[in-house]
Amino acid sequence: MKTLSRIHPSQLRNAIVSAGLLTLVIFPAMVQADDWPQFRGPNCAGISTGTKPLPVKFSATENVRWSAKVGDGVGGSVIAAGRVFVSGMTADETVSLFAFDAVTGKKLWQRDWQTGPLAEVHATNSQASATPAADAERVYFYFSTLGLLTVDAQTGKDVWQQKLPTPFFVFKWGPGMSPVLYRDLVLFCQDDDLNPTFWAFDKATGKLRWRDERLDMAVNYSHPVICTVDGRDEIVVAGTGQLIGYDPDSGKRRWFAKVMLRNIKTTPVCLDGVIYISVQSGAIANQWLASVDRDEKAGNNDNKLDKAEIQRFVGKQPIPEAFFKKTFDRGDLNKDGFLEGRELDVAFLHPDNFAGADFNATGDAAAEQFILAVRGGGQGDVTKTHLLWKHKTKNTDHIVSPFVSDGRMFLVKEGGISTVFNTKQGDSVRGPKRIGSGGSYFASPVFGDGKIYLASDNGNVTVLKNAVDYEELAVNDIGESIVATPAIADSGLFVRTRTQLMCFAADGRAK
Repeated sequence: MKTLSRIHPSQLRNAIVSAGLLTLVIFPAMVQADDWPQFRGPNCAGISTGTKPLPVKFSATENVRWSAKVGDGVGGSVIAAGRVFVSGMTADETVSLFAFDAVTGKKLWQRDWQTGPLAEVHATNSQASATPAADAERVYFYFSTLGLLTVDAQTGKDVWQQKLPTPFFVFKWGPGMSPVLYRDLVLFCQDDDLNPTFWAFDKATGKLRWRDERLDMAVNYSHPVICTVDGRDEIVVAGTGQLIGYDPDSGKRRWFAKVMLRNIKTTPVCLDGVIYISVQSGAIANQWLASVDRDEKAGNNDNKLDKAEIQRFVGKQPIPEAFFKKTFDRGDLNKDGFLEGRELDVAFLHPDNFAGADFNATGDAAAEQFILAVRGGGQGDVTKTHLLWKHKTKNTDHIVSPFVSDGRMFLVKEGGISTVFNTKQGDSVRGPKRIGSGGSYFASPVFGDGKIYLASDNGNVTVLKNAVDYEELAVNDIGESIVATPAIADSGLFVRTRTQLMCFAADGRAK
């Protein structure tokens, strides 16, 4: 989603061939070649491995293969073994998971769960923010108050459930992370304000294989990706200040590179052992003062915070005492009941990870934007040895992940402003250029049949040719806001609007 869950990369020099090889390595035979098993498809890269034609021009009445009402949501759809799965809020405290035949749109089953009371989330987000993950046997679905639910792909019946801590977000961004599949594991990383943790569960049984308590992280929304170096896989997760490579078997941190900012909502792209990242983030103290202290209802604009001020900002939801103990009490160095100056950094950043502090040694204070490339592999601190390049830019988006193929990194940001960089050194290939019809962008680019699809909040899907000039082929008005990243499989483009799932195809027929 864009959250937010707009939650949030892409890849591949030889797009279809490389993505196909990557899929074979990462996903077992249970996943078919044309499947879209998780957020942004194989390895969260936005690359379809299918070879069938996809539509260029479409709308709510043109080239529609089928459509279905699925409740409010911003999590995308996934496709496995000819079935498509998507979630939505079908009542204020009811979340539903739907299964359809990917070609005909016939509803196969629907599961409904009572959620209980839910914390307020930003208007752009939805309580149904997670994209499911799926293979031929099971569907893996996350919801904030229910944890990780796994059901039978054919019937929707329960297989296993893992209760997880309900996440807490001060700034009401809300949940936005989705499960990711790797071999026989379900990976789920959630860096919230209270219990940031990376979990790995057995796909078949739900048994916990390992977890990493990421207490050195602030809030992030970046999905795990797989990087293979010299035949060895590692799970790579971006977070506060660091890019981390995990051992898939033990969950131990193999290496880290101190190349990140305070917060990341994009997901990296891994290609040929290199991780490509676009990131935008501001300093922690600036955000707290701008959001809370200067809030019309909660703050008093005195450049410091107390607990009552923070509670007023959060609203009716009680702030867990554990949050204040972990943050406020740690930062209140003089014990006067207020946080100000450097105390804000001490409170809201881990003592071993001051990335994004206003008063750190590097002077990284205000909002910054970078594109960078890091070589995978290594052991321990690889900051100096594995950073290939890192460049400041004014054209990244803090939500939309990049599209990488044919030696180019393509970025799009608010207003439909796109830029292109080469992946060898990160140099500019093309300066800012507006595409489509403007609007806000939360969904990340996806690719199939030589075409890039870019969905915007204003309900338009722009189609570009994947070539050096990125020729604009069409701008298609769907008629409803799109926050979720589209999916591609079975010769269809699956677009999840705020209330519908729509399948477009080159041979589609309007209903």
